Amino acid sequence: MKKDIHPGFYNCKVYHNGEVVMEVGATVPEIHADVWSGSHPFFTGKQTFVDATGRLEKFQKKFQGNYFRSDKKKGK
Repeated sequence: MKKDIHPGFYNCKVYHNGEVVMEVGATVPEIHADVWSGSHPFFTGKQTFVDATGRLEKFQKKFQGNYFRSDKKKGK
């Protein structure tokens, strides 16, 4: 291997809601996950609502009102 071209390798801690859920090897020292297998509805059987950084409100604001209404008449 060539010297000084590879990224550093860390024993990375993966956090979910402020708690360490696992440790893996990675190029960054820590990862903060919104969803992981221990909190995903497919694995837990419980439905949870995840809205990271207001994405739902941003979507609703963008597509509110007459966004999908077309002023052009079809067939002309």
